Amino acid sequence: MAFKPGFDQSPAFNDQGRNAWGAGAGQQQAGWGRTPQQGQYPQQGGMTPEQLQYMYDRPTASPVDTDRMSYEDTIVKTLLAFGVLLVGAVAGWNLPPIVWIVGAIVGFVLALVNTFKKKPSPGLVLAYAFFEGLFVGGISAAFNAQSDGIVAQAVFGTLGVFAVTLLLFSSGKVRATPKLTRFFLIAMVGYLAFSLVNLVLMLTGVTSGAQGLRSEPSFLFGIPWGVLIGVFVVLMAAYSLILDFDQIKTGVQRGAPRIYAWTAAFGLIVTLVWLYIEILRILALLASNRE
Repeated sequence: MAFKPGFDQSPAFNDQGRNAWGAGAGQQQAGWGRTPQQGQYPQQGGMTPEQLQYMYDRPTASPVDTDRMSYEDTIVKTLLAFGVLLVGAVAGWNLPPIVWIVGAIVGFVLALVNTFKKKPSPGLVLAYAFFEGLFVGGISAAFNAQSDGIVAQAVFGTLGVFAVTLLLFSSGKVRATPKLTRFFLIAMVGYLAFSLVNLVLMLTGVTSGAQGLRSEPSFLFGIPWGVLIGVFVVLMAAYSLILDFDQIKTGVQRGAPRIYAWTAAFGLIVTLVWLYIEILRILALLASNRE
């Protein structure tokens, strides 16, 4: 089974949690949609035939009844976290840059805390969503000031990639594999190292990127290097979504406690923000190249 960083810390998704909660989400509990076996219930001073019939007629226990993780509950928690993200984004769009810079720092710290916390905390996940929203809204306003309309394009691009990825995963055409996940992890570490080096070069004035969003790009076959790298990173983010979907499926099938739906929501928010920022950056480079 393939793991995504963050999910592999939670017993609901890693190998340590295998069979930790008995059967999967469809496990039925005694008396819920099952025929009472002989001797299952005490007869003396116990249940009447009418009570036994009532228990037999009751519907099978749902994930909510058994306090287990479900797709529906995961969707609700993800939408709630996304709503908090949007509130933060609106605030970050309209507030001074220092606010979204603080949001970026606090959001990064909260991301680390949520990633390495074995049992998720709804409050910490929602706090991360809000502060990350401040960052997303602020940086979106900065990019939009350079190229009007670019944010709407990035939003629709992100939704498009998410929808296509979900469709491919649901149809079974794309699956996470250990080999692809190893490549993903290596590529992600390499990209993080590249980003850190590039940031240091920009801050020290070695590269022209320190001049602002509009820098003179290098080309390969007429395509800016930044765009090529950005497309590769978007593909990485799309595979990260595949890992998110795969881990959610794992948690539901194992019958993990409902609290772990917050881990799934956190993972999806992290990936969607990453995907959005990369698409926004690609569009900014293309707009700068046209001018």
